[in-house]
Amino acid sequence: MSRDFRELPPDLPVPVDDGAADHLEGMAFPELSLRSTSGGEVSLPSAFGERAVLFTYPRTGTPGEPLLPGWDDIPGARGCTPQSCAYRENLAGFRSAGLAVFGLSAQTAEAHAEFHARESIPYELISDPGLKLAETLRLPTFAISSLTLYRRLTMIIEAGQIAKVFYPVFPPDQDAATVLAWLAGDDLAETS
Repeated sequence: MSRDFRELPPDLPVPVDDGAADHLEGMAFPELSLRSTSGGEVSLPSAFGERAVLFTYPRTGTPGEPLLPGWDDIPGARGCTPQSCAYRENLAGFRSAGLAVFGLSAQTAEAHAEFHARESIPYELISDPGLKLAETLRLPTFAISSLTLYRRLTMIIEAGQIAKVFYPVFPPDQDAATVLAWLAGDDLAETS
């Protein structure tokens, strides 16, 4: 099986909508202070500005380190690097639509900083190792190898409120394109 974090194996299990995000649309985004790759802490939701896309993901891989045992068998786990890079490649489209882009996972700020530099990520990555956002919003998570990680989910936040949720997100490398299609009013984006 492929170990290149930038590529998705062809036979990944597809996640199903278990209803774990059904309650989110229309909710106010909670006020939290979390570490970010911008340096120091960011205050949410004020850091988002008027409109933003926030995608949560399990964890990015590190070259030379093995994947967690059974990682590729968990529906929706694999693909954090392709998802993050797709947002990098589509950043101009989000900016044209008036949205800032943020990624968030339970990884440490140090892990985010390494990934941010290695992959030339031009937007902020937010670190939530204490799963504060998951607890406050009741976001979907999963456990593996004594870690609790975020399930892949994407939110459009407008004026501090969750306006749209994409869940489950699959394939992860198409998430940015799906969100941009939704923003453009393409009904086909609803299939994600």
